[in-house]
Amino acid sequence: MKIENKKVMRDVLIENICNRMHEDKSLFFLTADFGAPKLDKLKEDFKDRFINVGIAEQNLINVSTGLALEGFTVYAYAIAPFITMRAYEQVRNNLSLLSQIKEININMIGVGAGLSYDVSGPTHHCLEDISIMRTLPNIDVFSPSDWMLAGKFLDYSIKVKRPKYIRLDSKPLPRIYEETMNLDLQKGFYELAKGEKVCFVSTGYVTHTAIKVVNNLKKINTNIGLIDMFLLKPFNEDLFYKTLSKYNCIITIEEAFINKGGLDSLVSIVLENRNSKIKLKRMGFEDKHVFEMGGREHLHRINGLDEETIAKKVRDILKEI
Repeated sequence: MKIENKKVMRDVLIENICNRMHEDKSLFFLTADFGAPKLDKLKEDFKDRFINVGIAEQNLINVSTGLALEGFTVYAYAIAPFITMRAYEQVRNNLSLLSQIKEININMIGVGAGLSYDVSGPTHHCLEDISIMRTLPNIDVFSPSDWMLAGKFLDYSIKVKRPKYIRLDSKPLPRIYEETMNLDLQKGFYELAKGEKVCFVSTGYVTHTAIKVVNNLKKINTNIGLIDMFLLKPFNEDLFYKTLSKYNCIITIEEAFINKGGLDSLVSIVLENRNSKIKLKRMGFEDKHVFEMGGREHLHRINGLDEETIAKKVRDILKEI
């Protein structure tokens, strides 16, 4: 679990898309008046395949659908809570419903997953997107934990010709994955650490927190497993359960509401469908919005998602099992 230099996920992905657009004339990039440093070059190089629809996420999905029906691969780019929740009816009708009878390749890029926009308040927080996007049939949900994974999404996005939602963190984050690591995106997860009795299952930003907890506990001879879930729908359920089955207890950690169809529900269903006796503990945000002001670490601490609270959870569980 080597951690290296920080980069912003969207910059890596947009740069990869821009490079591919030079050789692949079927790619379009649309934005809802949302910029990025790496987007300026794409906009300049591809005036005929870059469209800014304005602050209109619903229209972003509508225009993207029209292009996809003509056979183009489309990237629709906006702030995460707005592309998912403001445009949810359009996503449901134009993407989820239509893709069941037509082949359309639309890739929704939502920036600001979880509490990425921490100081912007609850209107810009995105704690619901995993649940609501997993609910819709025929849409893949991709939740990378670092910029390397975000960059690798490009090949998957072109190869898999159905609607997808990729939830990106807005802040610079360290690298977790090496270029040389054998990563199979369609598998859906990667076991970053092998443990003994307890295993974390995390996604997105909180995988970085989980890594720190795992490393700190290892110093006191407590070996905790860690599985990073980056493809929340679909994923290889049998292989995932085989990995979980080595443990007595699973702790899901997510920067999202718990008990509402998110990562914890995903793991719960896998265990239940196999009549598993493995215990499941959930860590995330309770049934309330985050109105407190402050940075991400502060908001995590007051909501029980900080390193110290997670480590205490592990110690308490180990006493029980």
